[in-house]
Amino acid sequence: MNPTLRTIGLFAILTAIFMGIGALLLHFYTTYFLTGMLFFFLFITLINIIVYFTGHRIVLWRYNVREVSEKQYPRLHSIVADVAKKAGVPKPKVGIMNSPTPNAFATGRNPKRSIVVVTTRILNILNEEELRGVIAHEMAHIKDRDVLMVTIAAVLASGTALFARWFLWSSMFRRKQNAAGFIIVALALIGAAIATVLIRFAISRQREFKADEVGARTIGDPRPLERALMKLEEANTRWPLRTGNPASSSLFIVNPFRGRMQDLFSTHPPTSKRIKRLQELEPELLGYDLSTAKENVSSPPYKIK
Repeated sequence: MNPTLRTIGLFAILTAIFMGIGALLLHFYTTYFLTGMLFFFLFITLINIIVYFTGHRIVLWRYNVREVSEKQYPRLHSIVADVAKKAGVPKPKVGIMNSPTPNAFATGRNPKRSIVVVTTRILNILNEEELRGVIAHEMAHIKDRDVLMVTIAAVLASGTALFARWFLWSSMFRRKQNAAGFIIVALALIGAAIATVLIRFAISRQREFKADEVGARTIGDPRPLERALMKLEEANTRWPLRTGNPASSSLFIVNPFRGRMQDLFSTHPPTSKRIKRLQELEPELLGYDLSTAKENVSSPPYKIK
């Protein structure tokens, strides 16, 4: 589907969800229904505009990402430039997230205004070829404009979940309230939070498979990304991300938030399935029979700057 149509469709669905919440709130808590609905529509439209133009900045601010120059990280910039050229997209900016969790993500409104972010730990555990595979995966997201979709869904999902918690918490301290109205609105808010998470869930899972394949084809070899995913899955299990909102997990190449609930509602396909699909590309991209191929041994990691 055309990226523009996908974006419009996502905004339409999320707007409908929030308008439904607004209708319930106005029905139970005010008599000015039509005026309130008009105000609510204008408010949601404003939120959509803000998220569209500044959603990536919110993400970068939330994770304390600093943009780095080519002088600071020449080798990393060289890898990003080379992969961007092969992918046929403008070279994105490069950001560093200071975190013990090895991971990476891309964000931005469009390919011309995008940024690839890697954590400090990922530079220490992946070798250059594996990092190239990760960058190729993120470049695939940028090329297909997935970063805009996932950023919007992640920001709005986080906002909806926070609003639902705030409403439920504040309602507990009201002296006068309509019990039936409170229950209905509370259920609507919870349902909206779940709906936005499911939208993000559906977008991310299918897109991860596609980005893996496109990234492997971009560099002509699926094995670096296979090895990177193996390392990242193990490392993110050992050192999960302790800050941030799990609603934004779809931004990252592997889910950095670990726990029973996070795993149950994971926005990523199982890493084993992703690796299996990449392995199925080996005969086509490398030109050999997989049944007779020798096991590839990863070279030792070294710090990349």
